[in-house]
Amino acid sequence: MLVLRRWTLVLVAGVGLLAASCSAPPRPEVSFFANNRTVAVGPTQFCDENLENCGADPQAEAVLRVPAGKPLQISVAKEIAAAPWQVVFRYRLPGGERVDGRSEVFRPGEQLAYSLRLPEAGAQLETAEIHQFGAVMLQRPDGGVDFPARATWVLSVDDRS
Repeated sequence: MLVLRRWTLVLVAGVGLLAASCSAPPRPEVSFFANNRTVAVGPTQFCDENLENCGADPQAEAVLRVPAGKPLQISVAKEIAAAPWQVVFRYRLPGGERVDGRSEVFRPGEQLAYSLRLPEAGAQLETAEIHQFGAVMLQRPDGGVDFPARATWVLSVDDRS
């Protein structure tokens, strides 16, 4: 009976180690730098390249102070840059009008960093998101196509003066 218990403990311990070693790898991070500070964040949502097996982490959002008129430096992990990706952002003009913008779409392996500079002087960045695109293409009713994001990393900007 004692031998059976020992083998049971060994078996349970082995299964636990196997399960731990088979757990999902950590999700790639994006680093945002501004105002002499850096924050790194994991994805708020992440799917496989076919937009299946999705998960969400709404607490993954980061906050960083970015003064008006100053650039935001963005660095993505090589796993993110291995697929097409883009920066999507919103900013506020000095008069209060909100404007949405997008960077170009970066081809796989083309770029690991991006410097976001707003086009209008004195504009205040409000949010920036990194969108990594998957292998799925969706047909729109108007005949166009969309490439949905498979993963998104979110930065909210602290714009206090």
